[in-house]
Amino acid sequence: QVQLVESGGGLVQAGKSLRLSCAASGRTFNTHAMAWFRQAPGKEREFVVALPWSGSGGMPYYASSVKGRFTVSRDNAKNTVHLQMNMLKPEDTATYYCAAKESPWVSGDESDYDYWGQGTQVTVSS
Repeated sequence: QVQLVESGGGLVQAGKSLRLSCAASGRTFNTHAMAWFRQAPGKEREFVVALPWSGSGGMPYYASSVKGRFTVSRDNAKNTVHLQMNMLKPEDTATYYCAAKESPWVSGDESDYDYWGQGTQVTVSS
């Protein structure tokens, strides 16, 4: 089992930045692929970014809507994944969820992920 806890959400103005964190506990963290998804009110949950396991040498995979603005990183020593969000837009407003999957390879399909955090709210005002 892996437990995930997100933090760092809040209310910011458009153009500003926020940094989300996802702290993992439980089973070995660095062999799991990790991802961030988000869900806006009245909309389906959508993929944001996925990060392969730390030993793969693979690069993160970003949704086109956030590429160039968001950066994901992982700190295996602290079992934490961070999502740096820059140049935020009102359309980035959503609840952001951290997810982990047992296999080390990335996926943009939420059904591939085995563990989920409770979510953290991000609100971007115009």
